[in-house]
Amino acid sequence: MYALELAEAVVPDGTIDLVDDQPRLLEVAMRRARERGLANVTGVFADVRYLPFDDGTYDAAYLVAALGRVTSPEAALTEIARVLRGGGRVVVGELNDDPHVIGPARLGRLAASAAFQVSRRDFAECGYLAELVLTGGTDTAA
Repeated sequence: MYALELAEAVVPDGTIDLVDDQPRLLEVAMRRARERGLANVTGVFADVRYLPFDDGTYDAAYLVAALGRVTSPEAALTEIARVLRGGGRVVVGELNDDPHVIGPARLGRLAASAAFQVSRRDFAECGYLAELVLTGGTDTAA
């Protein structure tokens, strides 16, 4: 679970809101977080197209082998853009053998439609990671 690795990396001050629309997977992730002693992880049962967070709440988000599984990847990225601060980043990971894989060209089109710019792509034999930077969004910094 990538979220737990990130949670360990952002201690002591960072927090992770782990969003999943599958209760069983969310329950497993939260149990593993407790087993690792990670108090900075909160489980949130939600659909990525309808996030229960205020505008401009987050600095970053990530989706690994997840964007292609949602009913509307366009709506998901638009909703993520809403909850990010201006200049926020999203890392999207796609695996080549995933039946729902979103290829780099399609991801570029999806990103642009949600006010993101692809700033970096790293390819590997198994797939790729792409960093998207929000070109619009809410800037709550003073």
